Amino acid sequence: MVEGFCVKCKKKVEMIDPKQVELKNKRQAIKGTCPTCKSTVYRIGKL
Repeated sequence: MVEGFCVKCKKKVEMIDPKQVELKNKRQAIKGTCPTCKSTVYRIGKL
């Protein structure tokens, strides 16, 4: 269970299908999908 903040819903949500990614500035992040609005949700840090 990985939580992130959804900007559209304006609340913390559990991500669907979280994946480890690297941002342009070489920082690690977790990328997932909001279960409510299906928008992309990010969380900085490792899994």
